[in-house]
Amino acid sequence: MSDSTSPATDGFTAGVLVGSIRRDSVSRKVATAMAGLVPAGLTLRPLRIDDLPLYDEDLDDGPPPAPWARFRAEVRAVDAILFVTPEYNRSVPAPLKNAVDVGSAPHGRNVFAGRPAGIVSLSPGRMGAFGANHHLRQSLVFLDMPTMQQPEAYLGGSDEMLGTDGTLRSDAVRELLTGFLTAFDVWVAGHVAVPA
Repeated sequence: MSDSTSPATDGFTAGVLVGSIRRDSVSRKVATAMAGLVPAGLTLRPLRIDDLPLYDEDLDDGPPPAPWARFRAEVRAVDAILFVTPEYNRSVPAPLKNAVDVGSAPHGRNVFAGRPAGIVSLSPGRMGAFGANHHLRQSLVFLDMPTMQQPEAYLGGSDEMLGTDGTLRSDAVRELLTGFLTAFDVWVAGHVAVPA
């Protein structure tokens, strides 16, 4: 393990799971904007979830569907996971929950286990998808993903957050996300085993 009080020096890659799969997703745009705010050495890699068939345990009896196999391999290839999600009915969107279920199966082969995680949640309302953020944390506890507690990132007013070019309008939001990513880099460094 590396020193959790200093930033990552060797560089880490975090797979990014965006909760919304709609074409004009604000969550995806915010995740893209965040890629320009990461500290040196931290790379964000988008992971596709929109093509994952619904999790069905019967499909694990034989060769898994190709999208499942691809997704599981992509998760294995990253050091950490960053979730960027809106809130649907005080919970996470179905595509994101499905991705969590696909990656955690079959029993005993959870690809998420041990990977440090961070969560950014956003909504047009003032609560910043607080419900989705904390509902997701319940699953991550079971998945054995050490999840960064502070700083938290609940982004309210997401419908006004981005300019037409996809850049963040607010210096305050930019500063919040920059601080979050800097802390996340340290969090990942403290939880990823560095080869001897």
